[in-house]
Amino acid sequence: MSRHQQRLMTALDALDRAFASEEPFPVSGCTYCYGAQDLVELSGPLDLIADDLVSAVAAEVPNHWDDFPRLYRRLTPRIIRPAVTGRLHIDENLIASRLVAAGWTTWDAPLTTALHEVWSAWWQATLHTHPSPVPIRKTLSLITVATGTLRPWLDIWTTTRVPAADTHLADLIDDVLLEYEITDLHMGFYEEYDASAELLSWLLTDVHDRADDARLDDPYLLE
Repeated sequence: MSRHQQRLMTALDALDRAFASEEPFPVSGCTYCYGAQDLVELSGPLDLIADDLVSAVAAEVPNHWDDFPRLYRRLTPRIIRPAVTGRLHIDENLIASRLVAAGWTTWDAPLTTALHEVWSAWWQATLHTHPSPVPIRKTLSLITVATGTLRPWLDIWTTTRVPAADTHLADLIDDVLLEYEITDLHMGFYEEYDASAELLSWLLTDVHDRADDARLDDPYLLE
């Protein structure tokens, strides 16, 4: 395990400890989609909630729950660990949008600090590992929408000059230049974040020479 992957595992363990203060509470919500046993299970010990039920709640619309922010906050460690290791099998854009809806940046400082460390560690581990458990575009989208900012993550990529980061760069270019999606690129399940201008500018300036892709010289993009 590389030092970057070890840092991510350490950050995930710290996330577990930080959120351990979130006590169980009586969960109530849509009884059409969730049976009484599901609600009982969600109201009990975190480690006894079935993976399938965690996945269902992770993707569910907020209005299915009487106290969505509290439920999502309590389940956050069970959602984030499989999400960043590629085992949750839910659209990463959806996870980001749900975290924003749950107001994660307003949570108590120990919780938000632990999540920020996961984002940072995950990004570094991704840039230093190819292939990565989660595709680079999905990783970038999740942390961008969750944190509400793209440029800091691009700046880290700019200074990360390793083969894996450059291979990820080629992958991203292939993805966003398909039918010139880059000219109208939004991130988030609800397309909350307009990434077009920032990402295109970065590709045409900061990493243009590293990209070595003739498509970036297309006059259509330069305009």
